[in-house]
Amino acid sequence: MIRWVVVIFLGLTVFYPILPFMARLGVGRLPGDVLFKLRGVILCLPFGSTLLWTVLAFLIARFVHVS
Repeated sequence: MIRWVVVIFLGLTVFYPILPFMARLGVGRLPGDVLFKLRGVILCLPFGSTLLWTVLAFLIARFVHVS
């Protein structure tokens, strides 16, 4: 359990600094992405974008890996 908390924390630590760059690629604008303001800080939870990028990475991996 603690391992997943550490993985999520590290992922968010890496993800938030590159969020402005990723916004140009459409992250945070898809249905299913949650964007809210908390105490003056804008937080983005890109559930829909994550799903889309995961499917895209899976398809690329399928085409690259030829059995």
